[in-house]
Amino acid sequence: MLPFSQKPHSKFSFFKLLFWVSQLLVLSSGFELDESLTYIWPLPSEFTSGNETLAVDPTLSLSVSGKGGDLKILREGFERYKKIIFKHVSGVSIFEKLRGITSVYDISELRIIVNSDSEELQLGVDESYTLFVAKNDGKSIVGGATIENVLHWHIIDEQSFPLEVPTYPNLWNGAYTKWERYTVEDASDIVSFAKMRGIHVMAEVDVPGHAESWGAGYPDLWPSSSCREPLDVSKNFTFDLISGILSDIRKIFPFELFHLGGDEVNTGCWTSTPHVKQWLNDRNMTAKDAYQYFVLKAQEMAISKGWTPVNWEETFNAFAANLNPQTVVHNWLGPGVCPNAVAKGFRCIFSNQGVWYLDHLDVPWDQVYNAEPLEGINNVSEQNLVLGGEVCMWDEVADTSNVQQTIWPRAAAAAERLWSKREAVSARNITLTALPRFLYFRCLLNRRGVQAAPVTNKYARQPPTGPGSCYEQ
Repeated sequence: MLPFSQKPHSKFSFFKLLFWVSQLLVLSSGFELDESLTYIWPLPSEFTSGNETLAVDPTLSLSVSGKGGDLKILREGFERYKKIIFKHVSGVSIFEKLRGITSVYDISELRIIVNSDSEELQLGVDESYTLFVAKNDGKSIVGGATIENVLHWHIIDEQSFPLEVPTYPNLWNGAYTKWERYTVEDASDIVSFAKMRGIHVMAEVDVPGHAESWGAGYPDLWPSSSCREPLDVSKNFTFDLISGILSDIRKIFPFELFHLGGDEVNTGCWTSTPHVKQWLNDRNMTAKDAYQYFVLKAQEMAISKGWTPVNWEETFNAFAANLNPQTVVHNWLGPGVCPNAVAKGFRCIFSNQGVWYLDHLDVPWDQVYNAEPLEGINNVSEQNLVLGGEVCMWDEVADTSNVQQTIWPRAAAAAERLWSKREAVSARNITLTALPRFLYFRCLLNRRGVQAAPVTNKYARQPPTGPGSCYEQ
């Protein structure tokens, strides 16, 4: 699963800012622009623009001051985007500088003021910035830039257990093959790679359902050989193993949120397996009671290791009154969950499958764009409990051959919905205000090597239906 999570209605992070600047630099003369629109995606919450065109030196330099002047994450981000923006540099500017010739470029230096010296990426950091660009002045100032986007990595499912767990090494016997596994080093590299791009990695170990693959290495986790999930609630070994998994992977994933799943738990195995049924009877528990018992016990383990637990909405729907108050409720089944969750004081993540599941290929861009994570939540304090939204890319219908065009450009439609105030888009005709910018953005992705699918095709990731401009597909 490759979701993207952002805090709703906030201003851009620094990397979004660089992305914005890059779009301004590469506007194509072959595309007839609507001069009333600003071709930036996603739009920042507030912006003004002038009427002049500025030239940026391909040898653009970076000057960082403030507490964060030595942040590696910032400097590497600058160099990475500079290479994306200026792919073909002739070296003329360098030659001119060596000869003492005055630069013909308006912008030759990007100046950044960073008010924080911390590279830690946690919830609640200040993401605001100010960008000012003036002709012949060479000013670009970013204030208080910190970063928050999240990758939710659903590492394990019933079909495969690909992650190495040193304390329980047989678990990855449940991988599809020995070539389709993640070592501890692999997972650590992914987290480090993400951090340098300002991305949290929120890991998910889904319990007690979606766990048949666990028993390939430890069959005692199955209620029986013929009834293999959910995990056996009656055995201490089950919880010892979960604790061992969490202890091992806590060393890999520093992000404060940890996803414990809890969705689609069919308790039929428990009630149809004699020893589990007897365990339930001895404790005067129903299968629903056992489901609650399992979820709450797993939450306690995660909290004891310094994580905040995230659970799919079924846990809230089934026993909201008993969930740990720290729980973040993750919506997916449909609308209305986040309003109910925040009304009870829980935080919530919006992922309504009807609009924000990217494997639903028949959902058009405008439905993705118009989804509102704060719908039905009018109290400001309750709105603040909605951490953001997440579009989900489940890989049952995607692999490396088609994943990019499945994700893009529709994920970007949700991104603008999260980054822009809902009042700014809800009362307008998005065919006029958003679609031209979205078409342009998709072509920009294509030029950068991202295999984003055409915007308006009825079926997502479908190729162009005929000859025509990139901007009209």
